[in-house]
Amino acid sequence: MPPIVSIVGKSDAGKTTLLERLIPELRARGYRIGTIKHDVHGFDIDHEGKDSWRHKQAGAHTVAISSPKKVAVIKDVVIEECLDSLASKYFLDVDIILAEGYKKEDKPKIEVFRSQVHEKPLCQGDDYLMALVSDASLDLGVPHFELDDIKGLADFVEKKFLSKSSRIIR
Repeated sequence: MPPIVSIVGKSDAGKTTLLERLIPELRARGYRIGTIKHDVHGFDIDHEGKDSWRHKQAGAHTVAISSPKKVAVIKDVVIEECLDSLASKYFLDVDIILAEGYKKEDKPKIEVFRSQVHEKPLCQGDDYLMALVSDASLDLGVPHFELDDIKGLADFVEKKFLSKSSRIIR
């Protein structure tokens, strides 16, 4: 299974923005990236009235939408799937999985913290915290990266979680 690293932080810290910048940097280095976004509120990717929505409304347990370039599966679950379960089912063809959220799972974490948005970091004392990306100079006992130091963060991720042998140029 590929390594899983969670990008965590409080609401509006900049997790998605960081991922939008880190993914292309790692791709440029030849890695295949998978992402998993945690949504505690639930979500809908299907649109009312569309055929797949109608299949689900009619009682289908699992619906797949397939085209020549992508596939999506909508499946009812009894309990939320953990990162390892999702990774083993859907992400065996990537070099690394960057999860957004999943702060409660026991996976390596990189926290995004902006001092103008929140008072203190989320992961102080968390044994799984591997790095802090922040506008504030804080010593949490892990490497610290400025918000704009995407190349430095990518170097860290590559050295810590990716082996050169896993790189596949696409």
